[in-house]
Amino acid sequence: MLLPTAPADPALASGTTNEFGVFTLVHLPPGTFRLHVSLLGYQAHGQVVTVSTAAVALPTIQLTPFTQKLAEVVVSTQQPLLEERVDRTIYHAENDPTTRGGDATDVLKRVPLLSVDLEGNVSLRGSQNIRVLINNKPSTITANSIADGLRQIPADQIKTVEVITSPSAKYDAEGSAGIINIVTKTNTLRGGQLSLDGSGGTRSGTLNLNGSYRTGKMGFALGGFGRAGYNTPGRFENAQQTTNPATGLQIQSTQAATTRQNQLFGRYTLSWDYDLNAHNSLAASLVYGTRNATNYQDALATGTTPLATGNTATSVRNVKTTDESGTIDASLSYTYTYAAPQRELSFLALFSRNNRTYDFVNDIYAASESNSIGLSGNDNPSVNQEITVQTDYQTPTLKNHLLEIGVKNIKRTVQSDYHYYGFLALSQSNNSFHYDQNVAAGYMAYTMALPHNFTLKPGVRYEYTGIAADYGSSAVGDIPSYGLLVPSVNLLHKLANGNALRLAYNRRIQRPSLQFLNPNLQAANPLVQTQGNPLLRPEYTNNYELGYSTLLHQANLNFSAFVRTTTGSIQSVRTPLGEANYPGAVLISYDNIGQESAYGGSGFAGLNISQKFSFNGGVDTYYLVLQNKVADPTYAARQAGLVLAGRLYGSYALPKDWGLQVFGYYRGQQVQLQGSQSNFALYSMSIKHDFAQKKGSLGLGAENFFSPRNTVRSDIASPFLTQSSRTVQHLTSFKVYFSYRIGKLTAEPRPHKNVQNNDLKTEENGGGSQGTGSTPDATRPATPAPAPVPVSPPKTNGPAGATSPLVPATGTSTQLPVPRFRLLPHPAAQSPHPCHPVTDLLRS
Repeated sequence: MLLPTAPADPALASGTTNEFGVFTLVHLPPGTFRLHVSLLGYQAHGQVVTVSTAAVALPTIQLTPFTQKLAEVVVSTQQPLLEERVDRTIYHAENDPTTRGGDATDVLKRVPLLSVDLEGNVSLRGSQNIRVLINNKPSTITANSIADGLRQIPADQIKTVEVITSPSAKYDAEGSAGIINIVTKTNTLRGGQLSLDGSGGTRSGTLNLNGSYRTGKMGFALGGFGRAGYNTPGRFENAQQTTNPATGLQIQSTQAATTRQNQLFGRYTLSWDYDLNAHNSLAASLVYGTRNATNYQDALATGTTPLATGNTATSVRNVKTTDESGTIDASLSYTYTYAAPQRELSFLALFSRNNRTYDFVNDIYAASESNSIGLSGNDNPSVNQEITVQTDYQTPTLKNHLLEIGVKNIKRTVQSDYHYYGFLALSQSNNSFHYDQNVAAGYMAYTMALPHNFTLKPGVRYEYTGIAADYGSSAVGDIPSYGLLVPSVNLLHKLANGNALRLAYNRRIQRPSLQFLNPNLQAANPLVQTQGNPLLRPEYTNNYELGYSTLLHQANLNFSAFVRTTTGSIQSVRTPLGEANYPGAVLISYDNIGQESAYGGSGFAGLNISQKFSFNGGVDTYYLVLQNKVADPTYAARQAGLVLAGRLYGSYALPKDWGLQVFGYYRGQQVQLQGSQSNFALYSMSIKHDFAQKKGSLGLGAENFFSPRNTVRSDIASPFLTQSSRTVQHLTSFKVYFSYRIGKLTAEPRPHKNVQNNDLKTEENGGGSQGTGSTPDATRPATPAPAPVPVSPPKTNGPAGATSPLVPATGTSTQLPVPRFRLLPHPAAQSPHPCHPVTDLLRS
């Protein structure tokens, strides 16, 4: 800093040195000044200098180490749980400690816009037609059942959950309600780390081991997760009356049984990435997921009474259902980043295969008709395989404009073999089902920053789907191929006060999954049998959305409203089976006969009351209209109603590294085409203690401790069927969980990630992360100017013959070769201080 003679006068010039300790001050008037040099950890240096019309070269200056013990400084902040972007809502699961010891299902219960029932089925704004991605990639782990796939993902390894309600053209068109992208934690730093966590309780237990290591340009990660569910008793009751549409015969049936289930889930991962150079990188991963679930209905008592005769036939049986699967996901990706900011080319290849076996056994040990006693069952092994290749390219065109284009091909193969034995084989024959689907797609999306803080992102995607199916020796029927043009548009407006408004439209498609297509007759409960329909066509949906986010004092508020219309909706069709061997039985199949309309909105509030206490809550509600559009008034059906869901979360930091968390969730009555399902509530509380400098933690949690039983009622009403069922589950549980981490990661980022260009990303992400922008640089008070001290003798610690110039206004502004400052290290130091001195020139 260059200071004048009078201390009250402002500094004339100032600056910092470069990595060699060189500084240059230009455009100085002639005169006598005081030069002031300061560096944290060293004594300040001052000297008198005289500037004439020629450049002044200063000799090397030595600074003497100076240490001073400072008082303790504590810096703390509350990490946000929710972030709004132009096309999605992001839930930061890693900032929510209440999910420890659980799986992805426990995380999704806390995410705004999502609803999770007691069976683990996930809905987005009331629709289960969603697409689930894991790290932006599809996986057959969720192809057969999203609920089962989510149970294989440990909650502690989930970084964020992205609810993409307005997917751009870059994403697959599948998922009429939207896309859920689960992003797991990855290691992009240097060093090694090993973490172990687990839990044990009255209902379930978990064990999770993860390790990662990065050195140079290469990184590895290995992980294993296991979860066991046990001791989950319950009860099932069902009463129904059927009317045979052909004969008019009416039959009343009742059922009751005690239930229990055992579940075991595992997920094992191995990943590798390599930075070939600053522009080329490779990444590969191998994931294996396993599931073993066994459900029991003990002493299932069935009574069947034809109303015409009044004679009741009874039976008592034990039912065992086994659902086992193993999934392999193997991926390889290559990314090339150009020298131009945000220009990138990437290739992805993905192989995913799920092998599943669904078996059930009915053991009838008591019956009014003795010829019914014995074993009967069904074995149904199946394979679901996907091979995906895609290429994506993005490039800036104008300032704050980004073009994205790409092509993709998905080849799906489904094979289902089914075999019947015992009493069930009298009415069913063995067969197989083969289903091939190929989806070829191309897309283009364009993001542009418009005047007045508007960001527009239109896009278009075209997908062509080819289908072939057969029963092994015979054709299924006519399943035509089809093409679909999918437009999308997202508009974001940043208001002057930092608030954000977004508007979106997109068209989506929902293809039927294996559970809807599989012609295998599932009759574990002979009175309620299920069979898929291979001739199903896709659903088509239009989504409209309006969102607003703001920061009100300390509260982060997010609101949205939506309209969703679906044609060709796949609806379950319940009809009396009319099978002599199963009087009173109902067959559930599926058809494209539905039309859905949903009108609703959601609100979320995140409040940091203090550094110790935070509170978050949200409400989702919509009005749903369902109708099957059947012309025959006998079969026509229509239902409408309001559905409400909400969640609350709070955390409080106690002294001495203790913390308290509470969570509550409520889902109101669900509207179905032929009936309704009752509401339910879940809540939990946990307390944890961190130790060993927060490397380890130990906690205790409890769920539903005031309501040991939860009863869900389902009612169906149609001209030929009335049904009322009740399922009781015991949800009260207590658990102890622990975690410990060893190893250390340095804060040095990977080489090819050093350059970041976030101008377009900032515009695109301008949703609701109020107050979470970049942190300003730290500042410190200026050091008072010391008394002049003698100039140190010249040293040769820099380039030979170099000098430190002071260039006057009348001289040339060309920088001359200059020596670096020489810093005398502290006696305990082994290398020079890495910081750069600050120079100030003052008039003397």
